[in-house]
Amino acid sequence: MDKFEKLSGIAAPMPLINIDTDMIIPKVFLKTIKRSGLGVNLFDEMRYDDDRSEKPDFVLNKPQYRNAEILVAGDNFGCGSSREHAPWAIKDFGIRCVISTSFADIFFNNCFKNGILPIILPKEQVDALMQDAEKGSNARIEVDLVDQTVTSSDGEVYSFEVDSFKKHCLLNGLDDIGLTMEKVGSIDNYELKLSSERPWV
Repeated sequence: MDKFEKLSGIAAPMPLINIDTDMIIPKVFLKTIKRSGLGVNLFDEMRYDDDRSEKPDFVLNKPQYRNAEILVAGDNFGCGSSREHAPWAIKDFGIRCVISTSFADIFFNNCFKNGILPIILPKEQVDALMQDAEKGSNARIEVDLVDQTVTSSDGEVYSFEVDSFKKHCLLNGLDDIGLTMEKVGSIDNYELKLSSERPWV
């Protein structure tokens, strides 16, 4: 998993509330078990017409937001079913941070396991960052996980809270497998001890 320390990028404004995981990645794309390749289908039904042509009014289809790395969203982002494909699609598109007033619990936790930083801020601060993001590609927002701050393009600094263990995992690029591999020495020693003490197992 990629490490997350600091990010300075274009933020795309998406003020809709209750954006669920089916809106993020429709169920028709859940057949794959690969984490890559889903970015093209992120927000598929909102991004494309029936003939697969892009809807020009959708935020991520606008030229100034095609390279967005931050998403500023409305309340209750990631609600609905618990599909992990949702953060896979967000990450594959290139978005590394989502800022909102609230997230669905399972989606929130899945973000950390896939190298995405979900940030919860008070409504007035999210509204300010939403307005900042509406400036387009000239406005870059900076996210600092070490200091736990978000800085707007105008220099306004907002502090956010993050669980210390989740922060450790993101800073060091550790998903569940990575955390297990940190203990590989202890696991090997246990297996050796077990095989000598109980060779019949």
